[in-house]
Amino acid sequence: MRPEPAGVAGPAGGDEPVFGDERGYGDGPADRGSGADALPYRVVATDLDGTLLRTDLTFSLRTRQALKLATGAGALHLVVTGRPASSCRPFLLDLGYDGLAVCGQGAQLYDATTGRLLMTASLGRGPARDLVAAVERELGPLELGVVTAAPENRCVSTAGFFTPPPPGSETVTDRALLWAEPIEKVLMRHRELPDRAVAETAGRLAGDAMTVVHSQAGMVELLPAGTTKAAGLAAAAELLGFTAADTIAFGDMPNDLPMLDWAGYGVAMAGGHPELLAAADETAPGNDADGVAVVLERLFGTAFGDGPGTGPAFLPGPRGAAPPGAAGHRPGGSPAPADRG
Repeated sequence: MRPEPAGVAGPAGGDEPVFGDERGYGDGPADRGSGADALPYRVVATDLDGTLLRTDLTFSLRTRQALKLATGAGALHLVVTGRPASSCRPFLLDLGYDGLAVCGQGAQLYDATTGRLLMTASLGRGPARDLVAAVERELGPLELGVVTAAPENRCVSTAGFFTPPPPGSETVTDRALLWAEPIEKVLMRHRELPDRAVAETAGRLAGDAMTVVHSQAGMVELLPAGTTKAAGLAAAAELLGFTAADTIAFGDMPNDLPMLDWAGYGVAMAGGHPELLAAADETAPGNDADGVAVVLERLFGTAFGDGPGTGPAFLPGPRGAAPPGAAGHRPGGSPAPADRG
């Protein structure tokens, strides 16, 4: 049995969570027709930044078409992002995305169809502030940001954290204002030391009390204990009726590691963080080279007679799994045990 995500609360506004047939979530991939059984994978879980999105924060035409190929074949596309729901909403609208998305590093389940949060988690301000102070005692001053609690999920940061500040964010000179409202996460960056030093120090000092993830260059996040993309994906799986073995996952940074480890098959993007590249089953071309589309074209095009994609050959990762569609790979599940290494 999967562990429940820690710190889970009901949806914003005090309503009871909506599950199963109340919103039709039972009509997920596990309940589709017999054709779903022939799918190499029934769920395509993708990160956004550095993975599905190009560097200019747009979706390429090829990526859009590849997602339509997968969903048209009967697979479910599930966004799993570190962005809070309020920040990823415009991207989901741009994609014409329907149904559940996993947001906030796994802390949120967001229904993009209704605009409703089904699950969210908050971070205790006192313990978070104390941990930041402990990290600064060891490493020196940090640039800081916070994401306020749902549903607003505003980003508030010190002046030196973002260059330039993202649209809609707020910059403060008085650091006490960072802790003025309930929060869901803390963002940390050192002016001189590498992100790894910040992540390792914060992780050591936090222990099991909080989760620390490295989400992108220049950003280390402090989250409620137990919050990971894998925990959020597992919560979505319980609602929608799929398993890890049904899932192929794509990511680029260490915060994607739990998701790729959870999934039946994990794909890292070329140019991604070395830790992820070392752990993935496969390395796809980078986000600016339509890497997700290359894999989906090969996977779903081959399976449904439309011809394979034109991307480069499979680059195996250390888990030693055969690429989807290759000999020794089990359609509709994870690679055969002999191929897992």
